[in-house]
Amino acid sequence: MAWALVRVALAFLMLVSVGIIHPSTICSSSLALAGDHDNFLRSFHASDRRSGPAMIFPLFLSSPNSSRSFVEDNFRRQLQTAGHQVPNAHMRLYDDLLLNGYYTTRLWIGTPPQEFALIVDSGSTVTYVPCSTCQQCGKHQDPRFQPDLSSTYEPQKCNIDCTCDNERVQCIYERQYAEMSSSSGVLGEDIISFGNESELVPQRAVFGCENVETGDLYSQRADGIMGLGRGQLSIVDQLVEKGVISDSFSLCFGGMDVGGGAMVLGGFPHPPDMVFSNSDPGRSPYYNIELKEIHVAGEPLQLNPNIFDGKHGTVLDSGTTYAYLPEAAFLAFKNAIMKKLRPLKQIRGPDPNYNDICFSGAGSDVSLLSKTFPAVDMMFSNGEKLSLAPENYLFRHSKVRGAYCLGIFQNGKDPTTLLGAPSAYHRRNSTKIISPSLPPNGSPGYTIPGESQVGLIMFDMSLSVNYSDLAPHITELAEFIAHELDVNTSQVHMLNFSSKGNDSLIRWAIFPAEHAGYISNPMAMSIIVRLTEHRVHLPDTFGSYQVVQWKVEPPRKRKWWKEHLFAVVLGAVATLVLSLSIFGIWLIWRHRQQVLGMYKPVGANVPEQELQQL
Repeated sequence: MAWALVRVALAFLMLVSVGIIHPSTICSSSLALAGDHDNFLRSFHASDRRSGPAMIFPLFLSSPNSSRSFVEDNFRRQLQTAGHQVPNAHMRLYDDLLLNGYYTTRLWIGTPPQEFALIVDSGSTVTYVPCSTCQQCGKHQDPRFQPDLSSTYEPQKCNIDCTCDNERVQCIYERQYAEMSSSSGVLGEDIISFGNESELVPQRAVFGCENVETGDLYSQRADGIMGLGRGQLSIVDQLVEKGVISDSFSLCFGGMDVGGGAMVLGGFPHPPDMVFSNSDPGRSPYYNIELKEIHVAGEPLQLNPNIFDGKHGTVLDSGTTYAYLPEAAFLAFKNAIMKKLRPLKQIRGPDPNYNDICFSGAGSDVSLLSKTFPAVDMMFSNGEKLSLAPENYLFRHSKVRGAYCLGIFQNGKDPTTLLGAPSAYHRRNSTKIISPSLPPNGSPGYTIPGESQVGLIMFDMSLSVNYSDLAPHITELAEFIAHELDVNTSQVHMLNFSSKGNDSLIRWAIFPAEHAGYISNPMAMSIIVRLTEHRVHLPDTFGSYQVVQWKVEPPRKRKWWKEHLFAVVLGAVATLVLSLSIFGIWLIWRHRQQVLGMYKPVGANVPEQELQQL
C-alpha cells in the first residue's frame, strides 16, 4: 500500500516509564509513528507517572518538499481529528518482560469467535495463530484455530500476489527470525474482533494459519504473533486499506514496577508539545529513526555520528526485549556508565549464562536511582533530545536486593542499532505489583496493593461438577491448574471444599516455589489475571468453572528460631554430642575406679572372715 498517511504509534524500548492510554492522554513508554510522505519522530520528555507527563514518539510521513511548520500543523490536525473521523480499537496488553520477554494482546478470529493471545510485534508483517491441522506446533495457552468451526473462514486461493503451495492451490507464508525460530502455514481470511472495549467493529482480514513452528515460537506460551510491521499482510495496513481506521497505531508498555499496558489501532489525541526528528521509510522495511549521539551525564560519547547509521540504521521493534548498540557504541556507553558508578560494587548478573553488567548498593527505591545512576540522552539528527531516567535503561537484579543491571547490550558484530520493547521491566525482576492490564478507557483492572512480595494467593473456584465425582480427580485437577498458571504442581494446594447441589466450591492456595520465601509480584499478577479473566483452560471432564473471589497474603514473618533453623538444629546436635561424650567419659572413669577398688596387692592386710557353719 502507499505510505502516504499516518503510519504507526508504538512504544519505544527503554525510553519509557509507566502509564496507561486514556482518551485524553498518552501514557509514558509510548512511541507514535505516523505519516504523510516523509517521516518525523516526535517526543516530549518525561520521567515517569509520578513526576511528570508521559513520553511519546510519533513517526510522521510528509511530502519531501513540505516545510516543517506545515508538516507539524498538518500532523497535529490529523491526530486531533483522526479519532472523530473514524473509530479506533482500544485493546489491553498483557504479560510482561519479567515473565515472558514479550507483551500480548487478545484477538478473536472467526464466527463464532475463537480467542488468541498474540505477541504485539512491530517487526513482523503477518499475523498468525496455530492451525488445527498443524503438524508441528507447541502447546500454547489457547486451543488452536479450527477453520471448520468458523462459518466465515475462507482460504486464500493461489493468485499472482502471493506465494503459492506446491499444488498452486492456496497462498502460503513463511517467516524466520534472528533467534532461529520460524513459522509457516497457509493464509486465510476471516472476521477479526478486537474486544468489547473497541469502537472498531469486527473486520475481515487475512492472517496465517500455522502448520509448522520451531524454536521459541514452538515453546512460548503465547499463541502467535500480531504483525504490526509494514506490508500488505500487516493487520494495520489491512485496516487502513479498508478505511476503517486512520493510519496510525500506538503501544503503551508498563515500565519498571508495572506490567502490561494498552494499544490503540487508529488515531489518538496527542500531547501539545511534541517535537520532531527525521525518519526515512525507504531506508528499510522496519520503523527507523535518525539517532546521532548518546550522552551520559551530559557528556557526549566520543563516537562517529554515522555509527548509528549502519546497515538498517536505528530500528524500533516492539518484539525485541532490549536495546542493542553497535560494538564501538556499546563499549563507549559501558565505559562511560562504569566511570560514573565507581562508588558502587560491580557484581555478577542473575543468570550465569549471560555476562550482565550489574551494580549493587543503589537501594530499592526506584525514585532515588537518579541520585546514583547518570541520565542518558539520545540526540537526533535535528538536534532534538530524548532524556532517559535510570529506570529506563536498567533492570533489577533478581537475586540481589538493591542491585541493577544495564539493559543495553552489544549487537554482536551487526552495525544496526536496535531499540526494542521497554527493558525497564525485565523478565527476571520486579518490585511493586500494579495492574498490567488497565484498559485505555480507564476502567479498573486488577491491582495488588501493599508490599512488593506475595506470600500466598488464595482463590475460590466454583465447578459445575458434583464433588463426589470430582474427589478422585483432585490431584489431576491440581496438575492442570499448575500447568495453566505456569507454576509447579507442588505449589498448588487444596485448602477446603464444599458442595451445593451438583456444583463444587474449592478453595485453592498457590504457595511460593520450593526454597523461595515469596511469589514475585509480576508472577502473582499473572496468576490473578489468568484466573479472573478465565484464561485457565481445563478439560471438559471438570465442567465449567468460575473464580468467585481471590486474595493475597504477604509472606509470613517467621520466628527467630525458624529464620535460623539450621543454626538452631546444628547447635542442638552439637550440644547433644558434647553431653553424650561427657557422660560416656564419666561412665568409663567410674568403671575404672570400681575395678581399682576391688584389686588388693599381695601381702595386704585383709580382715579375717569367720567361717560359717555348714
